[in-house]
Amino acid sequence: MHRKKLALIITLVLHSKACWAMDLLQAYTAAAEYDATFSAARASLQAARERSLQADALTRPALNIGGGASVANSGSKPSGLAFSSSTDNSASLSINGSLPLYRPANLVQQQQAKLTEQIAQTQFTQARQDLVLRVAQAYFDVLTAQDALTSIAAQKLAVTEQLAQAKREFEVGTKTIVDTTEAQARFDQISALEAVAQADLLIKRSALSLLTGKPTPPLGGLVEKPSLGEPNPPVLERWTAAAETENPAVISSSLSAQIAQLEINRNKAANKPVVDLVSSVGVTHSSASPIPNTNLTGRSASIGVQFSMPLYTGGANSARIREAIALEEKSRSDLQTAKRTASQGARSAFLGVTYGLAQVKALEAAEISANNQLNATRLGYQVGVRINLEVLNAQQQLANTRKDLAKARYDTLLASLKLKSASGELTEEDLKVVNTYLDRTVK
Repeated sequence: MHRKKLALIITLVLHSKACWAMDLLQAYTAAAEYDATFSAARASLQAARERSLQADALTRPALNIGGGASVANSGSKPSGLAFSSSTDNSASLSINGSLPLYRPANLVQQQQAKLTEQIAQTQFTQARQDLVLRVAQAYFDVLTAQDALTSIAAQKLAVTEQLAQAKREFEVGTKTIVDTTEAQARFDQISALEAVAQADLLIKRSALSLLTGKPTPPLGGLVEKPSLGEPNPPVLERWTAAAETENPAVISSSLSAQIAQLEINRNKAANKPVVDLVSSVGVTHSSASPIPNTNLTGRSASIGVQFSMPLYTGGANSARIREAIALEEKSRSDLQTAKRTASQGARSAFLGVTYGLAQVKALEAAEISANNQLNATRLGYQVGVRINLEVLNAQQQLANTRKDLAKARYDTLLASLKLKSASGELTEEDLKVVNTYLDRTVK
């Protein structure tokens, strides 16, 4: 009865993923809507676009309107005369405008804002690629944990059957107590491993839920014998060269270096004159008129050119220029670091794909050998030339080989995504390709 119940549980575990499977693309779609890091990158991009518009405004005309009103009461008492007082009301309204004619620092600041917007766009692209990798990593971590638990559950079922058989054979005297003891020890060990695997699966599912914002159902695993392809082209130098120019981190560092160079120009421009076209139109109204019982109304209009130039700033501008030069040198060093990091990332991912494919091929052969060994060991046990422990070892070896094979395939697929990311080519289309390797059949 116990064996039937355990077999039913394993069957439900194996088939529930087909009924409730979430595939990789669905997990990514949910994460793109929920993940806070990705949302922050999107907001940063919007903020950079608005800063660019602010910089554009520095080269455009500016208008402002102003006005005021006042009431003044005054009084006097000349000697020998009665006290007298008067109240004067006044109001004014003016419109002032200005247009930059020559402000070199503003033009440089405008160029910097455009480059900053490009950096934000590149960083958003990087955030999208990072989200793809984080979701894929979390997804494959769950699959690995599921495979481990499924493998242990299958081993536990086999050990349970072997333990029951060893007890029956011991009772009839065809086997010794050694077989029963060995089977019981293996059962206790596999039960402990099962508890650890269950906890690990809960942790991995929680990590994926943290990305998607949704409870993680059993996931769709790989189809049987997926056809994993080599990098295209299969040339390491091509990928490292692309990483040094197209990697989002490299592009961001290159743009930052350009901004740093412009910062030098902006600080130098602070020593140059600025010229603005200024204009004003106004009207005033006052009761303080020289003619009794009349009001005074005045109108004014002016247009001109305003000029200013710093003569001495206490050495502040010179210090800013030297600071900008130092920061520009730092930005060039950061660019070299970004290139080397991207190149190394592409190299590691390329080797991860190529050697992963070799490992998959070797484990596929090992799976066939382990299966043949298990069949031979079972036959030997039936004819009395093999013992119970050898059968259990053969079963465990086959289960572990299959688990390692699945893990190698996951790692190879993940390495292929990392390779595309390192070279700046990773898109949602690549995720769709990986998604085709997943079993999404509803049974």
